[in-house]
Amino acid sequence: MKEPLVPVVPMSHTAHIRSHRKPRRSATSSIALRAGVAGGVLSMAAAGASASANAAEPVTQTIELPTLTADMSAQVAQSAAATQQAAANYELRAERDAAAAKAAAEAKKDLAEAKKKAEAKKKAAEAARKAAAERANRSTERATLSASASASASTSVSAPASGSVATVIAFLKAQVGDAYVMGATGPNAWDCSSLVQAAYKQVGVDLPRVSQDQSMAGTDVPLSSVQVGDILYWGGKGSAYHVGVYIGNGQYLDAANPSKGVVIQDLSGYPASGAVRVL
Repeated sequence: MKEPLVPVVPMSHTAHIRSHRKPRRSATSSIALRAGVAGGVLSMAAAGASASANAAEPVTQTIELPTLTADMSAQVAQSAAATQQAAANYELRAERDAAAAKAAAEAKKDLAEAKKKAEAKKKAAEAARKAAAERANRSTERATLSASASASASTSVSAPASGSVATVIAFLKAQVGDAYVMGATGPNAWDCSSLVQAAYKQVGVDLPRVSQDQSMAGTDVPLSSVQVGDILYWGGKGSAYHVGVYIGNGQYLDAANPSKGVVIQDLSGYPASGAVRVL
């Protein structure tokens, strides 16, 4: 039996070399992603070429992923509301702090004013107390002088004792600081002639009420020979417009005017026109 014959096919001389061609893909594909928001769902589409050898028709595949759900929306809304509420709270706190600071400042101011008023009231009360004490002392001195004058008058009305001048001067000095008021007759306000009249009345000597008549009383005395207790007058005799009493050492005491009141003054500063002696 003969062996079958095997046909021999001649081979190319390059057949043993591996081809450098890239194998053809049976199918090409590309994926495109599309994103969008529709109805709260994120859609992604993948488009690819068909697996056919000719790669003709693209195939679209849709993948749906969740985006903003209702719970997430609620959380965002709550966060925004919380932020807004916190801002409102901060603003309210700032307003309250400002109001508290203003109230504290006003309270401090009111306290300072109250202290100032209390201090002024205290000073006024102290001044009133001192004035009352001075008036009481004057009243006591006047009562003592009146008693002494009454005793002197009872012993010798027609011819006053030697102590009469001292009584007159003491009475006059007790009135220093009193007010000058035209027409006033004491005990805390005088005009010039009422003070002189009241002083001599302490020793039982009755003088006329006005300065013109007082300048006519008693005995005329030269100013060079004036003594303590003599009445000084300014203006003409019988027409004098002011009177006072000489108290020694070149000084006299009088109810001067509304601005000075009852004072002691130097005769050299306001020389008298004349003098009369009634004691």
